[in-house]
Amino acid sequence: MSVVLDSQPAEPGRENEDFAAAVPGAAVLLDGASVAGAETGCVHGIAWFSSTLGGLLLSTITTQPARPLSACLTDSIRAVRLMHEDTCDLSYRASPTSTVLAVRVTTEVLEYLVLGDSTLLLADTDGKIDAITDRRLDDVGKRLRGPVDALPTGSSEHAAALAEYRDALTGHRNRPGGFWIAGPDPQAAEHALIGVVPLASLRSVSLLSDGATRLVDSFGLSTWPETLALLSASGPAELIRLVREVEAGDSEGRRWPRGKTHDDATALHWVLP
Repeated sequence: MSVVLDSQPAEPGRENEDFAAAVPGAAVLLDGASVAGAETGCVHGIAWFSSTLGGLLLSTITTQPARPLSACLTDSIRAVRLMHEDTCDLSYRASPTSTVLAVRVTTEVLEYLVLGDSTLLLADTDGKIDAITDRRLDDVGKRLRGPVDALPTGSSEHAAALAEYRDALTGHRNRPGGFWIAGPDPQAAEHALIGVVPLASLRSVSLLSDGATRLVDSFGLSTWPETLALLSASGPAELIRLVREVEAGDSEGRRWPRGKTHDDATALHWVLP
């Protein structure tokens, strides 16, 4: 098993709300959902939530290989809920949430689970690349974020509009017609995208948080084949360095409107034998 991984916070010295890890035959990546400084009702915070859920999920999918990935995620969300429901207000609208990517290898197939807007890249031995992303959050966001994108990133007006946008977004979270993400409700796992791919057909598997996919899906400066080539040749750290370089050249979001100038960025690249 050959895995390379890099994860960097949005700003030096800030807490990284992404989490990624791998063990032989399995890997996970979670991107904790930031709430722009708003109260979460949780004394632990978003980074605690994503790392705790990620660690439990990785343990569950490896120790229970016959249990479906969605059921493993259900169990893990329930376990995290039990850990802090006595100390935290889990009914709070901004209670910590996270996207989830999980992959697991059996003797013949790779199983995958995708919940939220992180991206799974599957590269096959014929050179084809399949990018799997849960677009439901993006679809809801496009309907709500117009006022945010019209303002300079980092300005006080942008911050106020962003807070209103994220508050509106929570009203569509984990409900039909909206989007689904890991949070206090274990039932969200039932709405994850799941699938299996013949192991013999795969060359590599890459797990990317949306902070690491900006060159493709936010800036339009790269393609998935180019991203995969960069990961294979130079590794995740170089991908994130290029993202940071482009972000710095548009710090106010004039060319590429976005919620924040920089985002936590994580990439895990797994080359299969």
